[in-house]
Amino acid sequence: MMANPLDQVASWPVTAAVGVVSAAGVLETTGPASQPFRWASVTKLLTALAALDAVQRGLLGLDEPAGPPGSTIRHLLAHASGLAFDSDAILARPGARRIYSNRGIEIVAEVIAARSGQPFERLLADEICLPLGMPGTRLTGSPAWGAVGPLTDLVNLAVELASPSLVSEDLLAEATRVAFPGLPGVLPGFGRQASCDWGLGFEIRVSKAPHWTGSRNSPRTFGHFGRSGSFLWVDPEAGLACVAVADQDFGDWARQAWPRLSDDLLATHAA
Repeated sequence: MMANPLDQVASWPVTAAVGVVSAAGVLETTGPASQPFRWASVTKLLTALAALDAVQRGLLGLDEPAGPPGSTIRHLLAHASGLAFDSDAILARPGARRIYSNRGIEIVAEVIAARSGQPFERLLADEICLPLGMPGTRLTGSPAWGAVGPLTDLVNLAVELASPSLVSEDLLAEATRVAFPGLPGVLPGFGRQASCDWGLGFEIRVSKAPHWTGSRNSPRTFGHFGRSGSFLWVDPEAGLACVAVADQDFGDWARQAWPRLSDDLLATHAA
C-alpha cells in the first residue's frame, strides 16, 4: 500500500496545513485547517478572481488602458506592464518583459474599487469570499499580498478554480492561459527564466525550471505561491489541486518539500 503523501507535512520544519482537492471537492487535509495564516502573494489569485468577476459584470475591460502609457488591465494582471515591483517606476515598455509587480496588481484593484464605488476589501468580501464560502478570510493589506485566512477557505478557493461557479469557464480559461507568451523574466525565489510565462494573475507552469510545483505537474498547471510559505496549484490535466499555508516564510525548506509533495500526490492519485 502506497504511503499517504500528506504524511510528509508532519516532518516539515514549520507548522503547516495542506489540502488536496478535485473538481468534486475536498479529498483530504492535514494540519490546523481552521487556523488563520498569511497568504502573501497567493492573495493575487483572489484579486484576479475579483477582476474576472468585474469583467463579467461589465465593470472592467481586460483591454482598457490602465497603468503606464500603452498598458492595459491585461498587461497589469500578467506582469507585463513594465512597472517596477513596488512603485510606479517604469522599467520597460508594455509587453516587452515579465517584471513581477505588486504595484500592477494594486492598480487593477484600485480601478475595480473606483468602478464599484466601494473599498476593495469590502468588494472582495462581498463578491468573492462570501459566495465561495470563505468567511474566515480578510484583506489586511495590499490586494497583492495582504490576505489572511485559514486552510479551509483556501481549499474552497481551489475548488472554485478547479471547477468555476462564480465566473464562466471560458473567462477562467482565458485567465489561466499564457498572456504575452515567451517574455523573459524572474520567477521570485527561483531565478531568471528565459520564458517566464504568466496568465492573468495566475502563474502558469509551462516549462519553467526550477519551479515550486513538481516534475509531474503538467505544463497547464496554474496558481501562485507566497513568501509566507503558502501555495495553491491546480493541474487541470490531472484533475487535482493542492493548497498549503505555513507559519514560516518560503525558503530552502519549501524548495525541497513542495515539489516532492506535488509529485507524490500526483503519482498517488494517478494510481
